[in-house]
Amino acid sequence: MGQEKKLMSVEDVAEIKTINPTATISYGENEFQYGDLRVPATKGPHPVIVIIHGGCWLSQFDLHLMDAMASELTQKGFATWNLEYRRVGNVGGGWPNTFLDVAKGVNHLRELAGEYNLNLRRVVVTGHSAGGHLALWLAHRNRIPESSAIYDPDPLPISGVVSLAGIVDLRTYLDRSGNSCGESVDELMGGLPENLPQRYDQGSPFNLSPSGLPIVLVTGKRDGIVPLKHVNPYFQRAKASGEDIESIEIENAGHFEVISPGSVAWPPIEKSLIQLSKKKIKKRLLKATKLDNNE
Repeated sequence: MGQEKKLMSVEDVAEIKTINPTATISYGENEFQYGDLRVPATKGPHPVIVIIHGGCWLSQFDLHLMDAMASELTQKGFATWNLEYRRVGNVGGGWPNTFLDVAKGVNHLRELAGEYNLNLRRVVVTGHSAGGHLALWLAHRNRIPESSAIYDPDPLPISGVVSLAGIVDLRTYLDRSGNSCGESVDELMGGLPENLPQRYDQGSPFNLSPSGLPIVLVTGKRDGIVPLKHVNPYFQRAKASGEDIESIEIENAGHFEVISPGSVAWPPIEKSLIQLSKKKIKKRLLKATKLDNNE
């Protein structure tokens, strides 16, 4: 039996050639409320891919994790909006501002559409790992009750979400025994689920499903950080509820192949993003879930 191919690391991703942003733009007053916008040279209006980086929701990691992906997609004709946001370790990071920041960042595309010729009828959100969690959460904003601290009264409609090794269930992912991102869940949420059940209900895609949007889950079969056993219960639950959801399992891929253009994982990811960008945004039919909370 042959030796397994070495998996990519975050250092390998950092070595991929990138292009500079068209502009770095603030979407709020905080120093971490900004994004890198890359606009293609092709004639617009440009479909948009919002990109949300991972890194366990921690301040040690930033939006440059996704520069290679943003560069490749821009060269393929998409405007890319690579978001930064407040994370655990930043002043004000974690609940509720981490959630509010990514929502505000997506909504800010309304302010950029005219100047940069963006097509707001073709907006897809993608994210990696902890950023995949936030991308999926954005798809479920219509399920957040008005009383919630992370309620968004006027979200920008999106065409769908491609989750790249995304964390889907905060309760089951919480792990204080050495899982790198699992150790950050309670810091993100400000406490444990038994003490803050409403926060976990409102912040976890598993508890908010279904979203009413097309969703694609991409997971490397050799991913030890966000393994298939974590993702599959969410996929099965969403599928059973009638969600338009697909799960793509990538052979010989780990956690970082899914954000690496040119890797074994990249062709189905690019295909999924292109397909979702062509879907017409449908009127949201689902009503916000009324959960008893004052969080």
